[in-house]
Order: sequence, then C-alpha cells, then structure tokens
Amino acid sequence: MQTRIHGTTMPALEILLQPGESVIAESGELSWMTQSIALNTHTQYAGGGGFLGAIKRMAGGGTLFMTEYRAMSYPGEVAFATKVPGHIVPMELHGGSDSYMIHRHGFLCATPGIQIGVGFQQSLGAGIFGGSGFLLQKILGQGTAWLELSGEVVVRDLQPGETLRVHPGHVGAFQASVSFQITRVPGIRNLIFGGDGLFLAALTGPGRVWLQTLPLSNLAHALQEYLPRESGRREVEGGVVGGVVGSILDGMR
Repeated sequence: MQTRIHGTTMPALEILLQPGESVIAESGELSWMTQSIALNTHTQYAGGGGFLGAIKRMAGGGTLFMTEYRAMSYPGEVAFATKVPGHIVPMELHGGSDSYMIHRHGFLCATPGIQIGVGFQQSLGAGIFGGSGFLLQKILGQGTAWLELSGEVVVRDLQPGETLRVHPGHVGAFQASVSFQITRVPGIRNLIFGGDGLFLAALTGPGRVWLQTLPLSNLAHALQEYLPRESGRREVEGGVVGGVVGSILDGMR
C-alpha cells in the first residue's frame, strides 16, 4: 500500500491499493477512486463487534455505517480530501495497548485492522460544542489511521507530570498515556469577562499531544455573520459561504 498527500491548505490523501488491499472510512468521505475499487458499506467495519461496534462508533461522534474500499483484480487508487483547511496526519498503531484519542471529527480513514470507539464523553451544557457535549474518539488496533486536523498542527511532547491546559476545541489528538480531564476556567471574573469560554482541557504527560489551531466551532462562529438571516435575507458573496458554513454546522450537530 502506497500513500501520497496532495496539497497544503486543503490536502487530499491518495492511497494506491494492490489487489486484495483495502481501507475503511466513514460514509460520505470519498473524494475519487479508480475503476478497480469496489465499495462495501456495512456496520461491521465500524470499530469491530458488528452492530454493537457501530453503536459505539456513533456514540463517539461517527456514523452508523462505514465503507470499505478494496482493490479487486488490479491495483487502484482511492482518495479522501479534508473538509476544512487543515492537515492530514498519519498514525501508526502496533496493537496491544497502543491507542490514541482524537477529536470527534478527526477520523479520516484507516486500514482494516484499526478499531474506532468512544474515548471520552462529557456533557458540558446545551449549546456548547454543538449541543452534544465534548466527545473524543479512541482508535486502537494494528495498522495505520489517517486523521484530519483543522488549521495548523502543533506537536507537544509532555514529560511525566507535565500539564498543558488547552481550550477543548484545540485538542486534536493525543496518546492514550496522556491523562485528560475537563476543568472549569478558574476565577469568577475570568469566567464572566475572560472571553475564553467556561472550560479548559488539562492534559498531563507522559505522551505526545497534537494541537489544532482552527477548531470547527471557531470557524463556524467567524463565518456565521455572513449567513442569510430568516428576516431580510441578504445575498451572500459568491453564493458559497452560506453553503460552507451550513455544512460545517450540520457536521457539528
């Protein structure tokens, strides 16, 4: 299996599959493929364990169905592009306790040996993080998973006991060895007037952390003023911004 990442701001992952090789992705992730690629959509690929695995996958923010893309009688290519400006990051997993936590929209595709499920779930009140609370997916198994992180990616290696406090939306991924906890912003004045939200994620080493500079919630908020209003709708420049923001908001629900 050979892979290549095209582009910079809006990259696409292109995978060359030999006959019999396959990758899995959530429904609707396909960008393009060659004629020799066969599709098989089923719940059994969603984190293993058949339908129960699919339910766990949905609880982690994914879709009920997953699609397998397999090269049949001769080699073929399949590609997956990012949905927002960002980067595609490959993760190699070696089985056993080797696992990663990723943000709820971070999974792009993987080899069949990768399992996806719920890593962390906490309700933070209505209207926060799309009204669904804060969710992390967990990937484990043996193989390669490709993650989609939005904006630029900053990698930090935390030493044992070292803690990094991060706005939850900037948490892209981290090794399972990193301790993770949602905490409130300290101080009443900071909560009311600070403008940094109500919660912070405390990540404590040892382990590696991948931070993303452009959370989907921040992007949606920045573009929201350009959406047509219910009363006195105004034309959106280029007719594109409204559709992009609408897709982002739909994906956050």
